[in-house]
Amino acid sequence: MAVFEPKNQLHPAVLSIAVMASTAFPSSTLSASETFTFDNDRSLTVGFGYRGSMNIVDDGAPSGSSKSIDFNMDNLEIRLAASISENIKGIVNISKNNDSDIKLLDAIAHLALSPELNIWAGRMLPPSDRSNLNGPFFISSYSYPIIVARYPSKFTGRDNGVTLWGKLLDKHLVYSFGAFEGHNNFEKASSEDDNLLYAGRLQYDFWSPNLAPAYLTAGTFYGQDLFSIGFAWQYQKDGVGSAEEKGDFTAWNIDVLFEKNLGGYVIDLEGAYYDFDTDDTSDVVPGLLTSTPGDTDNVGGLKQGKAYLASIALMLPQKVGWGQIQPIVRYQKFDQDSTPTGGASAPFVDSLDIKQIDYGLNYVINGHNTRISATYSNLEISNADDTDAFVLGLQYQF
Repeated sequence: MAVFEPKNQLHPAVLSIAVMASTAFPSSTLSASETFTFDNDRSLTVGFGYRGSMNIVDDGAPSGSSKSIDFNMDNLEIRLAASISENIKGIVNISKNNDSDIKLLDAIAHLALSPELNIWAGRMLPPSDRSNLNGPFFISSYSYPIIVARYPSKFTGRDNGVTLWGKLLDKHLVYSFGAFEGHNNFEKASSEDDNLLYAGRLQYDFWSPNLAPAYLTAGTFYGQDLFSIGFAWQYQKDGVGSAEEKGDFTAWNIDVLFEKNLGGYVIDLEGAYYDFDTDDTSDVVPGLLTSTPGDTDNVGGLKQGKAYLASIALMLPQKVGWGQIQPIVRYQKFDQDSTPTGGASAPFVDSLDIKQIDYGLNYVINGHNTRISATYSNLEISNADDTDAFVLGLQYQF
């Protein structure tokens, strides 16, 4: 088994892949880490990630009539992974941001049977869309696409459960299927009977073997030639609504990533389509339940509708100072359906059109490890005033 030396490139959610040595990103794309090797099969890998930003929002101040200026710690992560034997690994990642206490991000027991067959159990990212599997550190823009990426989760896309995953056909086909605790497993909410949420994803990479660890993804690889198509779905019986008026939750999406190195100019095209079906049922509002859920209880908030994402980025070949310039434009749209009231805790939901366009400029110093991003955004919500915002963000990983 290969032993990784310090400064290898890893995805934070799967640091154990380093000690497994089954897949790795190119050396300039993912976060560095430190691996301490005790013998051929036992090792400990440590990593760290930070994202911070300045946010300026028109009419965002408490007065409602002047701009707000806020400095945020968006993500602070400590990442640990251990290899106990050739086939048994473990991952623990913890996270903190401005508005939360220190929380458990990932806690995964990993049974690595072969590159074609792996089992994860614990808290993890369920199979879902490319944006969720990118996570905040590996999307092509600084801000996460919250307008469209609406799969339910306990905390930052995670849920507790088990996932079976692997890579087939010379690592061109990536599969992942899992069962999870799911949504609204709470008193007076729709899934009082603790119905499981089932999730799956199939992804095929046409031009080259899959570059990402496990079943995870990245929004750009900063210079690879790749064409990738993914399909994801989730289903939970009685996953939406109140105990009195409940509906099944069904969601699916298709996403595409195209990247081409054209003589030093790297173009990235990304697109996705989503369909979220709540069985024509309004979901509960957590604050209206008889007891208030915690912020990781995965209760309420699901909306029915269709969503669309498209982005284009171009990294220029010339080096400017420490890094390279990458302009990017991203479009998000969610067409929200109206759904009837489901009782006192699940009020009527009106139809809405929500659209956001982001105009960004990334300064790429060391791939996803060190990057500075500036983004101007325009948010439009039907029957509401437009909102303009500017974000200056920095991310750093080792």
